Amino acid sequence: MSRVVRPPAVAGYFYEGDPSRLRRQIEECFSHPIGPGSTPEVRDGPRFIVGLVCPHAGYPYSGPVAAWAYKVLAEDGRPDVVVILGPDHRGAGSDVSVAPEDAWQTPLGEVPIHLELRDKLLKEGLVTLDGRGHRFEHSLEVQVPFLQYLYGALAILPIALADQRFPTCEQLGVHLARVLTGKNAVIVASSDFSHYLPHRQAMERDRLAIKAILDLNPKALMEVVEGQGVTMCGPGAVVAMLTASSLLGAERAELLRYATSGDTAGDREEVVGYAAIAIRRSGR
Repeated sequence: MSRVVRPPAVAGYFYEGDPSRLRRQIEECFSHPIGPGSTPEVRDGPRFIVGLVCPHAGYPYSGPVAAWAYKVLAEDGRPDVVVILGPDHRGAGSDVSVAPEDAWQTPLGEVPIHLELRDKLLKEGLVTLDGRGHRFEHSLEVQVPFLQYLYGALAILPIALADQRFPTCEQLGVHLARVLTGKNAVIVASSDFSHYLPHRQAMERDRLAIKAILDLNPKALMEVVEGQGVTMCGPGAVVAMLTASSLLGAERAELLRYATSGDTAGDREEVVGYAAIAIRRSGR
């Protein structure tokens, strides 16, 4: 039976399509004034990061903020698998879908799908095998080149959320915790924050959502998003990640960097908000 590989959908658009230019672009995200300032080295030793919140716009806009998340992940060590949760922006797939391919490809090469974990998650009953929500989706794909730059062909498990209602996403988090128990895994929740607001207004609204995340309170996050008009595109991904992370022993969260597209692109009249947040077990 032949392997099925998902080709990149947004290479040359959200990020550079040429391998050497893409590597330089990622390095520029790390060295950018909004970024952490330097390219990290992957460390050895016990890992404490359970989850991350990471943005997913084009690299010139959100890449420097994303670089903060990947810097602390590199310094935390090497996971065996990265679960990537993101919104199905087009609503093309089933409510919660896992990618059906054997591997995903970017200009930096192929990364394998963790088939054992995928099979276990499918048996939990909520997630379905459906490529429609993944075929053109950028929120999951843009995380992969950062992971490849740091770790090479690291196994991933991409999950797209067309249904971001709280009960669905909380249930997904419970299922993820069950299949990830005892695994050296990290869960990346891919989400941008406020969309197309003036810079100051976006910061004020996003602060409310970020507080709920830092409190490790997924229910409060969804209440803020729905009640305060915070136009996050991936709140359900964050809910699922926080739920799973808490069940896997997470005890604290840290805001690594917040910025808007006004900080990276210069136009502060209509911005998109970006945050990098790390969720950790005790110990570091």
